[in-house]
Amino acid sequence: MTGMTEHVQPLVMHVTGARPNFPKAAPVLAALADLPVRQLLVHTGQHYDERMSEVFFRQLGLPAPDVNLGVGSGPHGAQTAAIMVGLEELVLERRPDLVVVYGDVNSTVAAALVAAKLQIPLAHVEAGLRSFDLTMPEEINRLVTDRLADLLLVTSPDAIAHLGNEGVDPDRIHLVGNPMIDTLLRHLDELDVDSARTLVGLPPEEPYVVATLHRPGNVDDPADVAELVAAVHGVADQVRIVIPLHPRGRERLQAAGLLDHERVLAAEPLGYLEFLALVQGSVGVVTDSGGVQEETTVMGVPCLTLRPSTERPVTITHGTNRLVTRAQLPAVMAEVLSAGRAAPGTTPVPPLWDGQAGPRIAAVLARHLGL
Repeated sequence: MTGMTEHVQPLVMHVTGARPNFPKAAPVLAALADLPVRQLLVHTGQHYDERMSEVFFRQLGLPAPDVNLGVGSGPHGAQTAAIMVGLEELVLERRPDLVVVYGDVNSTVAAALVAAKLQIPLAHVEAGLRSFDLTMPEEINRLVTDRLADLLLVTSPDAIAHLGNEGVDPDRIHLVGNPMIDTLLRHLDELDVDSARTLVGLPPEEPYVVATLHRPGNVDDPADVAELVAAVHGVADQVRIVIPLHPRGRERLQAAGLLDHERVLAAEPLGYLEFLALVQGSVGVVTDSGGVQEETTVMGVPCLTLRPSTERPVTITHGTNRLVTRAQLPAVMAEVLSAGRAAPGTTPVPPLWDGQAGPRIAAVLARHLGL
């Protein structure tokens, strides 16, 4: 009709870049699809290997990214800067009404800095997690992103306390649950343990442990790597251990003799469904990853975390997780193997880890956008 202007729906820009982001973003994108908003999915290309990135989009039903910045790997400063350059240009061009970031990777903090400097409102999914270990690059990313965010979407009550202690306005904090658990619960019935065993070359019926190890504190220093390999071999003396080798640290671990033990089985990085199926069929997990601590909590799989601290203490108080040192690992694994896995449904699960975090997040974002 003449004289009337067409109402333009608000634009929400989602910034993802690394493997841990994708299962967190999928439920949010799906929930927002039912609302009168436009969505722009940006993949920075921080993880660019097929097994580390693109396979996740296929398996999680994520739409193909609208933009892929293709920054690739590199030192923290160079990678973060490259992401900022690409995002700044994109934000100036598209002028989103809201930028949504996920987790604690370099793409997250880069997007937070760009949004803040260009005065675009910012929502941080998985806000408030703290390890209190400033040697972790992820901890720096968390602190900076939360300081800049307008909406802090938290997965657990301890995160609310951390943000409160840092002086964050309570009105900006929203307990929404864990969207990564939405994705896990949605795909739980699709996990094919037998196919995953075959994929990595495990003999039928043999018990096994899964390990994921890539943190700088475990794989950067040669002395740490030597200790880690000795600890892994101590586990392998008791049970087969399968390790999908992350590109980070792969050469150092192999050079230190990781594969010299006959019961250590290396695998390439796996897709989302294949990895979770492998975890589902295991007798336990050894990890230094944050997300794996959460997934094992919901799946009821014993998890030993090779770190001095965790930003996810709720996985210890309401889950199956336990912090161990490298020296402790073989003995604690012996306890795990002796106890066996708990019966399904008998381990506690954190509040609101119920598969509905995506809709809760979408509701918070919609209110912010005035919908």
